[in-house]
Amino acid sequence: MAERPAPFWRRLTNSAGLREPDRGELATNAIPFSPPTARVPRPAADAEPAGATPDAVDSEVLLAVWFAREQDDMLVWRTCLPGASTAEIATRLSLVPASFLADDVAILPLAENILEMEYGAVGSTPPDRRGQEVLRIVDQVRATGSAAARRGAALVLWLWASEDLNGPLSVPLSPVWYGRAMAALSFRLAAVVDPAEWVRTADRRDEAARTFLLWSGHLPAGEDEATARSILAMRDSLQQNAALAQTMAEHEHRLQVTKQLQEARAREAAARYSNE
Repeated sequence: MAERPAPFWRRLTNSAGLREPDRGELATNAIPFSPPTARVPRPAADAEPAGATPDAVDSEVLLAVWFAREQDDMLVWRTCLPGASTAEIATRLSLVPASFLADDVAILPLAENILEMEYGAVGSTPPDRRGQEVLRIVDQVRATGSAAARRGAALVLWLWASEDLNGPLSVPLSPVWYGRAMAALSFRLAAVVDPAEWVRTADRRDEAARTFLLWSGHLPAGEDEATARSILAMRDSLQQNAALAQTMAEHEHRLQVTKQLQEARAREAAARYSNE
């Protein structure tokens, strides 16, 4: 990242209420692991254990937001470029400070700082188009009221911010797809696996790393498309959840039908234009 007028973590401390990371407080070092208690807890009737699978309401809400994006995963796979290894991303996940997994982690000021909106080289500057997209997704995350989505967004922000503490990845991430990657982890993956599990469990950490790389526009280092797709398919918690997989299949079918109708209308319009 570019040079800043103040240390990165000090700025996070000032705006988001976080302390500078302490290696003794890394999320994976807590025994047993438990995200910090939210300062403003959800009502008891809606409470869920930290690290639990998101409840049905959360899952439906988050998947509805994801489906509304109408992402074409086939196209995403075809346009992926070689990237960092899954081990690199998984290691960064394992190093996340526990405060990033609080139910009420302040993702808006985190995003603003990480996008360098408030502290640029020449003072405050307006966000660029990609930064605006990330902030729109942050607003969507907050609007869902889902603690799982909030933690998912915070983990994505950590993956971007971790370069300040842990150095750059072997292959830089493409900023073009920052928003898409945040949406995929906050809405698609967080709908079925609480982000605490991305840190605590090896398989889920690998799934999160692979999902992050895919929607960031990258294949894992040393893997071709076929290999990467096969491994992620084995890990994909959404596909393995029978009820939610059916919901996704129905959504994909609707998208396909809509696409076919649009193509048919385009052909009809072209035919009318040529006849005129």
